[in-house]
Amino acid sequence: MNLQTPIVVAVDGSAHSNAAVKWAARESVLRKAPIKLVHAITPVLETWETSGPNPDMDQWHRDNAKAILADAEAIFKAAHDDSAAIDLETAFVESSAIPTLIEYSKDAQLIVVGSRGLGRVGRLLLGSVSTSLIHHAHCPVAVIPHGTERDSTDRHPVLLGIDGSVASEAATALAFDEASRRRVDLVALHAWSDVGIPPLFINDWWYDLQTEARELLAERLAGWQEKYPDVHVDRRIECDVPAHALVAESRVAQLVIVGSRGRGGFGGMLLGSVGAAVAHASDAPVIVVRD
Repeated sequence: MNLQTPIVVAVDGSAHSNAAVKWAARESVLRKAPIKLVHAITPVLETWETSGPNPDMDQWHRDNAKAILADAEAIFKAAHDDSAAIDLETAFVESSAIPTLIEYSKDAQLIVVGSRGLGRVGRLLLGSVSTSLIHHAHCPVAVIPHGTERDSTDRHPVLLGIDGSVASEAATALAFDEASRRRVDLVALHAWSDVGIPPLFINDWWYDLQTEARELLAERLAGWQEKYPDVHVDRRIECDVPAHALVAESRVAQLVIVGSRGRGGFGGMLLGSVGAAVAHASDAPVIVVRD
């Protein structure tokens, strides 16, 4: 990973955006990575009622953008004692947020966004930006819910969702790296039942499924524990819908990492992907890694 590649943070002045800035401040110190705070100004469409461009309105949008970025910069600097040593840049772009952030993700090692943001009249957008980034960004996407901020003394583990996909392999690499940087345990969870309903009777079929799940987990973790001997791994196998199992376990995790694509079944189809479902229901910050 190129440590000079920035962490990009989407800011809009909302509480969720502020939480994303605070989280990114700590992450930038852990990675020794520069930060770029980005605010997108959605262009105002002219209608038949207007006689042309309104310079006063355009200037108001620019002044408001500068104020939002200044507040975000202050929040970033206050979030961590070492943040002053981080290369910090701010930018505002007169374009829609989603294509702007997707474009910025091409040259980012991570893009950070709140799980919800503010619309033009202050109404919540219900995660439309974060959902679009999860599916279309060119780098991992960190989705930060408001109220999940924790300090550097947090000893809760990093939670990794493993399903055997290519994206899951990339998520595994990132999860070991994050656990090592944070000096905490790693919980590797594989939910091996897409229906979440255990059989009524213990039989050979039940044991066969458990054996297959253990073998998949061991295969996916092979080599990583040797590369990161400082990371203690707690292996978990759950008979549950993948997204449900990860969200439940997120209550006792400081970070959840999952691939953007996974196997099918109810766990993958309810909200488009396990990654998107977890990102918008987790009690902890979530990094979704694209394959």
